[in-house]
Amino acid sequence: MNHSAGAARLILVDDHPLVRDGLRARLEAVPGFSVVGEAGNADEALALAAAYEPDLVLMDVGMRGMNGIALAALFHERFPAIRVLMLSMHDNVEYVTQAVRAGASGYVLKDSPGAEIIRAIGAVLEGKTFFSEGLSARLIHASATRDPIERLTPRERDILDQLAQGLSSKQIAQRNGLSVRTVETHRLNLKRKLEIEGQAELIKFAVEHRRTN
Repeated sequence: MNHSAGAARLILVDDHPLVRDGLRARLEAVPGFSVVGEAGNADEALALAAAYEPDLVLMDVGMRGMNGIALAALFHERFPAIRVLMLSMHDNVEYVTQAVRAGASGYVLKDSPGAEIIRAIGAVLEGKTFFSEGLSARLIHASATRDPIERLTPRERDILDQLAQGLSSKQIAQRNGLSVRTVETHRLNLKRKLEIEGQAELIKFAVEHRRTN
């Protein structure tokens, strides 16, 4: 496998070896991409993430065992700094919405041209979102009337409530068994998803939307 210094580190997660072989061959031909590992299931993927700390995971949605959306949520909780790009044969908007709520930064169809998958990886690595052509407009339409709170993962919702309680990142980390760095990454993700700029505005939002039960 290619382990070029300074290249973006990628992990491929798909339960079909032939799919992984094709993706690896395509991606390793791209300057600046380095495929550092492959996984066929959730356990392998989590172990690789802990070992290699990749920049991005390209993850299949329809895997045996734990599916890609559930695994994306687990990644977002344990490794919030790792970007997740979903790869799927399904263009169902509900799947896309679930993937975004799970913390994925993009969703690309398996029958997309190779160039589109490469563009998607590049965009997500830059901190942007990317959806296959045709999905974006439908996703925007589906989410236009949704409460921004619904964009949050369960972990992000918990952290938002703890911010409303006046807890610091260190206190939140101790309460949840996380590192301070992980909590800070979740705070950045909260601001991005809620389209909030400063910490004071985030705290204000947290207080206004604190769960009472």
